[in-house]
Amino acid sequence: MSDVLHHECGIALIRQLKPLQFYREKYGSSFYALNKLYLLMEKQHNRGQDGAGVANIKFDTEPGTRYISRYRSNDPQPIADIFSRINSKFEELKSSDPSRLDDTNWLKKHIAFTGELWLGHLRYGTYGGNSIEACHPFLRQNNWMTRNLVVAGNFNMTNVDELFQDLVKLGQHPKEKADTVTVMENIGHFLDEENERLYVKFRELGNSKQEISSLIAEHLDVASILQKSAKNWDGGYVIAGMLGHGDSFVLRDPAGIRPAFYYKNDEVVVVTSERPAIQTAFNVPPDSIHEIKPGHALIIKKNGKVSEQQIKEPTQKLSCSFERIYFSRGSDQDIYKERKELGRLLCQSTLQTIDYDLRNTVFSFIPNTAEVAFYGMFHGMEDYLKDVKKRKIKALGSNPGDDKLNEILNIRPRIEKIAIKDVKMRTFITNDQDRSDLVAHVYDITYGTIRKGVDNLVVIDDSIVRGTTLKNSIIRMLGRLGPKKIIIVSSAPQIRYPDCYGIDMARIGDLVAFRAAIQLLEENNLEHIIDEVYGRCKEQLELGLNEMKNFVREIYQPFTAEQISDKIAELVRPEGLESELKIIFQKIEDLHSACPNHRGDWYFSGNYPTPGGNRVVSKAFVNYIEGVNERAY
Repeated sequence: MSDVLHHECGIALIRQLKPLQFYREKYGSSFYALNKLYLLMEKQHNRGQDGAGVANIKFDTEPGTRYISRYRSNDPQPIADIFSRINSKFEELKSSDPSRLDDTNWLKKHIAFTGELWLGHLRYGTYGGNSIEACHPFLRQNNWMTRNLVVAGNFNMTNVDELFQDLVKLGQHPKEKADTVTVMENIGHFLDEENERLYVKFRELGNSKQEISSLIAEHLDVASILQKSAKNWDGGYVIAGMLGHGDSFVLRDPAGIRPAFYYKNDEVVVVTSERPAIQTAFNVPPDSIHEIKPGHALIIKKNGKVSEQQIKEPTQKLSCSFERIYFSRGSDQDIYKERKELGRLLCQSTLQTIDYDLRNTVFSFIPNTAEVAFYGMFHGMEDYLKDVKKRKIKALGSNPGDDKLNEILNIRPRIEKIAIKDVKMRTFITNDQDRSDLVAHVYDITYGTIRKGVDNLVVIDDSIVRGTTLKNSIIRMLGRLGPKKIIIVSSAPQIRYPDCYGIDMARIGDLVAFRAAIQLLEENNLEHIIDEVYGRCKEQLELGLNEMKNFVREIYQPFTAEQISDKIAELVRPEGLESELKIIFQKIEDLHSACPNHRGDWYFSGNYPTPGGNRVVSKAFVNYIEGVNERAY
């Protein structure tokens, strides 16, 4: 994705099912889980560059002993910062009394981050600043173990205002109106209620207060707490939580918008946002790793019992297709195949655009995350050329000469590494004009790869969101090579609607496809459509959530996808470009063909999986018309 997008937090939860000494004896280290957590977080580092956090809970500690530890960091290298701070405790011990490093009982009693339950979080914020207070895990503290709550997640709620008011009606006074705090306090309220219910129950049975604490920990109904808490949630979410006494859970939204995977054996339970992280860290095959089902929570009781329980009624599964196109690492075997297929499916439209002239066309990709789709396109072009070669060879007759045969057999797609991103470049200049000039040099181009005025240049990208980087940097840079025609190919369809489930696309006016449609309406004297859509969106903001519709679709209806693509090409064309410019987008039906199990496509189609999505798109459109430059949720 050439445009910079903040997106997709990541989680990593580890529950050790054996005593700590077991891992010391089997694996030769007292820090088995700590090392695994580091691996899980590093292997999902693509999901968090604004900050990170780690929390740990010790089981069965004596009163007066600290049993919850937490570090958070918004350092430029937050994972390294957190784990260096944790490891410094053990480095000090190694210098003063190294024998203690092998004594797991002593470590657990005296050193932080030596407990059985771990939760790591990678933050890629879609809203708010990058202060350390915004980093997960969040902690809700209480002197009763069973009332302590640690929460981290990958989520955005579309109805935070309503959830906030629900808390106020319950008598709470939340410290801020943020979805993380709101969700935590929501769970915390029903956690308190469950504690009270069990306290009364066991008190009436004649148990002492000290006995009751242990009985509450044993009988706490985590599924019931989550069912009550999540009743009115609208959004995409994977929310992980740990309770102070040792229960833990990971809850997934009913449409399966956000991803969550788990692995269990008789030693550990592990949950992450991406499957390959578990494969790599624990060296297990992919078929041993399972998705948490939509609307379900994986619940791990302190006694080691693991269950997957339904919390909300699952809806149609509409997992985020952006995960497959861009966000998740391409090392997942299924994602790798899907991205290759996305590239292959673009071959026919690309061939038509270059008039099937492969001799005078060079193929490349920008940025690096588009490389797998590029391979798919390359293999698709090879398949096309196989048929071309067969026809040419048959046309030579029964006794073709070697020279002619070699000439035909040597026909192949021309591929080059056209652009290399200079990772050392930092756009630190704040003046817009000077900064744009600097951005134009973030990529280095490979000179001598294009015959000026002769060759077409096809460059595949993951997706085109705002188009600013294309215009200010990439196309301007490619133009210096002097190709006859530049074709930018997006492996994603046109992004027409804002996201509200975890991707930083909240303002509809930022989307280049939307700006193209608006301009086409104005050029064709169809401004009345804009006014009508504004009126309908404005009116329905007063309706109940379930009554809303996505009227913004009408903005695009008068035009074909190709007309909008051509207008986008006009909008992103930099001044002074001499080459012809064409932009090709993936078809939505081809996206579904390539990613059949991840059909969440609301940013392309406007088909939002929750009622809150229709409100967000309506609010985003009203904000655009009224010149309000703020998020729609």
